Amino acid sequence: MNLGLLGTALAMGIAAIGSAIGISFAGQATIGAWKKCYMSNKSAPFILTVFAGAPLTQTIYGFLLMQQMKSSDADPAFLLGIGIASGVAMALSAIAQGKAGAAGSDALAETGKGFSQYITIVGLCETVALFALVFSMVALG
Repeated sequence: MNLGLLGTALAMGIAAIGSAIGISFAGQATIGAWKKCYMSNKSAPFILTVFAGAPLTQTIYGFLLMQQMKSSDADPAFLLGIGIASGVAMALSAIAQGKAGAAGSDALAETGKGFSQYITIVGLCETVALFALVFSMVALG
């Protein structure tokens, strides 16, 4: 088995698993926040979908890294290591982002205020995945 190809698949696969988990956290909270709005006869803010969908980007980063890794001539063991480490970093970023998005959805639906502050925290979680992507691409040369 080619460990390098396994690493390329794991980069995207692990990142996508994190995205799915993060989206489930944020999505459930968003639906709950909309329910609270409807129960209070308030309009449900569509902007909450931003929080719910934010963790999806880590799958894209995993895909971009996978493509870079496929065209790399680096040592297969190194590719495996990069794939696992970067995939896990992206996955954990997506999970944290989902949890932050869940809190942001709840808070925004209840108060109608603070979107820019909440999305800033969601963006900070995103930064970890971006760093993992960029630093991995630099390491690949």
